[in-house]
Amino acid sequence: MLLFNRYAGNGRSKMSEEHLAVRRIKEGTVIDHIDPGEALRVLSALGVTGHNGNLVTIAMNVSSSKLKGKDVIKVENRFLEANETNKIALIASHATVNIIRNFKVVEKRKVHLPDALEDVFSCPNPTCISNSGEPLKPFLRVIARNPPKLQCKYCMKILKPEELL
Repeated sequence: MLLFNRYAGNGRSKMSEEHLAVRRIKEGTVIDHIDPGEALRVLSALGVTGHNGNLVTIAMNVSSSKLKGKDVIKVENRFLEANETNKIALIASHATVNIIRNFKVVEKRKVHLPDALEDVFSCPNPTCISNSGEPLKPFLRVIARNPPKLQCKYCMKILKPEELL
């Protein structure tokens, strides 16, 4: 993590390398082991904008003993539901979701891509019946896992994760 320090008297900044120092959260969710550079896409998929008042901490391209690098997201006072975890699996297949209560991890989940995603993502095909106002829940089948490919149950369109995010 790079921090800026002020030179005395001239107002210029220099960079110095420091250890990652991100404070613990009392209540909320920590998403760890996100693929490097993907934290902003994860936040977008989860609809986390920072406008709801929750403190959001993002660390990108952090060194990791298990991976080449990783991103980490901490969202205070928000607890991810299972369908939200499914969204993360499309972007960061190695991610871990930690639920924090009173500064302790009370639940730890590895994300995994299920066989199907119901009512998680809308089909991007504008002519799909699921976008016609009919009372149908979007339903996407996973037809390949690496790299992920999905297929809409209704229009049969083959989709890549970036088309859904």
